[in-house]
Amino acid sequence: MAMVGYARVSSVGQSLDVQLDKLRHCDKIFKEKRSGVSNTRPRLKACIEYVRDGDTLVITRLDRLARSTLHLCQLAKKLEKKGVNLQVLDQNIDTGDATGRLLFNMLGAIAQFETEIRAERQMDGIQKAKARGVQFGRKKQLTETQCQELKRKRQEGELIKTLMAEYHLSKASVYRYLNQESDV
Repeated sequence: MAMVGYARVSSVGQSLDVQLDKLRHCDKIFKEKRSGVSNTRPRLKACIEYVRDGDTLVITRLDRLARSTLHLCQLAKKLEKKGVNLQVLDQNIDTGDATGRLLFNMLGAIAQFETEIRAERQMDGIQKAKARGVQFGRKKQLTETQCQELKRKRQEGELIKTLMAEYHLSKASVYRYLNQESDV
């Protein structure tokens, strides 16, 4: 019956130190620096494959393990099928008993709700900004006149690589300008 830890941070610039300190009592620790929304988390996969009947998977917080309530429930089901308990240190959850399982499911649902509310607020903010005339994305490098000139040169047989050098654009940008509709 091993204690197996899993630690994750979202980006390379973040540190695993706080989580690793909390997991120092574990027999083995799997760690990775990868976004939770990433579909490929090889160390989590290896961790889930590694744990055996009677083991306990230890994490510091629920959001370190799963990207959504659905994903959390799927992982919990896998662990349960393998006979593995889940222990969440910061939320004081242990699925080894009925109270822990109840709390685990409630916190997972609340975390998903918070994520959805945050996404809704973000979309509201973007829509309000657009209504005020805020432009998102990078400023266009070519004026409308330059864009028409680029299209004319291409129709006259100018090579893409020549247009790239002349207008200081990437190949993709040249094609994007050639394919865009005129604003006039």
